[in-house]
Amino acid sequence: MSQYWTTLDDLYTEKLLEPGAEIEQVARSFQIKISPTMQQQIVSASKEDRDALLRQFIPSVAESHILPEELDDPIGDRRFTPVAGVVHRYRDRALLKITQLCEVYCRFCFRKEMIGQKGENLTKSELQDALDYFAQHEELWEVILTGGDPLILSIRRLEEVLLALAAIPHLRSIRIHSRIPLISPDKISEELLTLFDKVMAQGKMVTVVLHANHAAEFSLEGRVALRALRSRGVMLLSQSVLLKGVNDHLPALKELMYTFVENGVKPYYLHQMDLARGTSHFVVSNEQGIALINALREEISGICIPRLIIEIPEGEGKRVLA
Repeated sequence: MSQYWTTLDDLYTEKLLEPGAEIEQVARSFQIKISPTMQQQIVSASKEDRDALLRQFIPSVAESHILPEELDDPIGDRRFTPVAGVVHRYRDRALLKITQLCEVYCRFCFRKEMIGQKGENLTKSELQDALDYFAQHEELWEVILTGGDPLILSIRRLEEVLLALAAIPHLRSIRIHSRIPLISPDKISEELLTLFDKVMAQGKMVTVVLHANHAAEFSLEGRVALRALRSRGVMLLSQSVLLKGVNDHLPALKELMYTFVENGVKPYYLHQMDLARGTSHFVVSNEQGIALINALREEISGICIPRLIIEIPEGEGKRVLA
C-alpha cells in the first residue's frame, strides 16, 4: 500500500463505508487522510482491533451531530497566541505550531478545523517572529513543537527550526508531539536521528511525545522506529485520548499502557476529550475515566499508569482528574 486514502471513493473501494448523502455531507465538512502504514494495520487487525482503528480514522455520520458546546478552538489557543504559531499559556513553556499538516486525520482531533492534508506551514517571516519571541522570553525553559505533526516536515525545514531553537540559551528542553513513529515510521530516518544528535550535542534534551490510542497501532516497523529513537538518547513519553469505542474499557487500556512501556515509552497523559465540533460520540464521562485509571492502578505496574487530564475550555489549562 503506497497511496494515502484521502477520499470517500478510496473508502468505498475498500468497502469500509457505504455511500450515502449523510456521509457525503460529513466529508464536505471534515477531511480524510489515512497513511499507508495505518492502512496495513487496519487490514491486518483482528475484528475488535480493526473496529478500534476504523473508529479513529474513518468518517462517521455521527460527526454531523454538532452540539452547542462544541467549539472550533476548544482549548482556547487563540487567547494565548502572542504571535503566529506560538501559544504561551504556561510560564516556563510554550507551543510552536510550525505546521498544520498531518500524516492522518483523526476524527476526534481538537484542532480538526485547522489541520490535516490541507493545512499550512508557518511562513518564513512568521517563523522568524516566533523564534524571536522564544529568544526574548527568558522565562521559557521548554519549547513544544506541535501542529499538525512537526515530523511531517522535511529534514531541511526541521533542521532550520530545531537548530535555531537549540541556539537559544535559556531553552533547555525541546519536546515534539507526534504520531509519526507509528503512523509513518519510515520518516524516522537516519537523517532525522542525526539531526536530533546535533540538537542534543548543544546540551538540549529532545523528547518525543508519542500519540497512540490503541495497541493495534504498533506495527513492527513502528516498534523499530521507537527503538531507533531510544538508541539516540531521545526521551519517549506517551499521550492518548480516552475514546468511546476505542479504549474505554480496561483490557484495551491495559494493553495500550503495557505496549507503551514494552517499547520504551513512559505513559504520560491520558486526555479527556476536548469539545471539538462533531466529536460527542467519542466522549467518555469523567466518572468512567477516573474509574478506569483506578482500575489500572489495581491491576498493572505503577510505571504503566498515565495521568488522566482534562483541558478546561477557553484556554484555562489542564486539570488532573486522576
